[in-house]
Amino acid sequence: MKGAFPVEKFKDVRTPFYYYDTKVLRETLNTVNKEAAKYEKFSVHYAVKANANHKVLSIIRESGLGADCVSGGEIRAAVKAGIPANKIVFAGVGKADWEINLGLEYGIFCFNVESIPELEIINELAGVQGKVANVAFRINPNVGAHTHANITTGLAENKFGISMGDMDKVIDVALTMSNIKFVGLHFHIGSQILDMSDFVALCNRVNELQEKLFARQIIVEHINVGGGLGIDYKHPNRQSIPDFAAYFATYAQHLKLRPRQTVHFELGRAIVGQCGSLISRVLYVKQGTNKQFAVLDAGMTDLIRPALYQAFHKIENISSEEPVEAYDVVGPICESSDVFGKAIDLNKVKRGDLIALRSAGAYGEIMASTYNCRELPQGYTSEEFI
Repeated sequence: MKGAFPVEKFKDVRTPFYYYDTKVLRETLNTVNKEAAKYEKFSVHYAVKANANHKVLSIIRESGLGADCVSGGEIRAAVKAGIPANKIVFAGVGKADWEINLGLEYGIFCFNVESIPELEIINELAGVQGKVANVAFRINPNVGAHTHANITTGLAENKFGISMGDMDKVIDVALTMSNIKFVGLHFHIGSQILDMSDFVALCNRVNELQEKLFARQIIVEHINVGGGLGIDYKHPNRQSIPDFAAYFATYAQHLKLRPRQTVHFELGRAIVGQCGSLISRVLYVKQGTNKQFAVLDAGMTDLIRPALYQAFHKIENISSEEPVEAYDVVGPICESSDVFGKAIDLNKVKRGDLIALRSAGAYGEIMASTYNCRELPQGYTSEEFI
């Protein structure tokens, strides 16, 4: 939808850059809060790894969401944006000592622990600080998800989590530690999931594990089911806000909770994915033997998902209303995989046209690199172009 972009105001801005539509972001956050509020035991944390742009994080903080962090840097970014430390959870299979100490110093809500060695270090470091650390154990439920193999995290062969067979052992170890408080279970089966049956399968597995713990007279305070809800990359205008109603209702219907238990969600892509676009200029239109190329000034250093995951992003020429032609849309990086799309129908392209790569608010700017000694892309909100 070309009308959604202030094209005239873009013309004097150095490209490539990320453009965040704050109207879409705020509408998405309002929908999340409205749908989650239907269930009093539901609490939502934003997965900072999807996008840590300070302006975006500040808007998310205004909505009242907590933060799911996977590094000390993300904890700092969340705190800098004003997200209260007691709403921050810290996950990740390889937490460094300084990162654990940082979480303890801030007094974060919970560490999502993935191994006994990690648990032992948290207990040791918490003891040095004279604190008790809340921990939830990330259990690998061996539940597959209908998504790309590189973003599936809940199978037995994945590096994440503690195996179901080791759950009792890990809990027993935790209960002997004086600087650890075992408060919950954590799960996450993957990303870009659109089939609700995957979440039903997770609920069923959580119910089984809860029954096993109940037989031991153990009832945890918190169940963290991760995130994973996907977005519609092919039709960003038609469905700019994911179906949060169906997502939360799935858990409300299928997850069997004990009294006073709360459910925590860690949504990232679903919150920020559709609000962001990568804006790039056409450097050249190159005629090949059997095809033509639109060569952009943005490349895989700015948006790596197509090269890394063969991910699809809708591509639009927001400068042109001329008839459509087919192009291979490529970047300037010295890699054959630096391709955004092949045989893409675009309004006729010429040098200097502005191209929008849509649905790039998640895992776009945050994954940018300086490969080829390129500068990192800047990020701007729509409010900066008013």
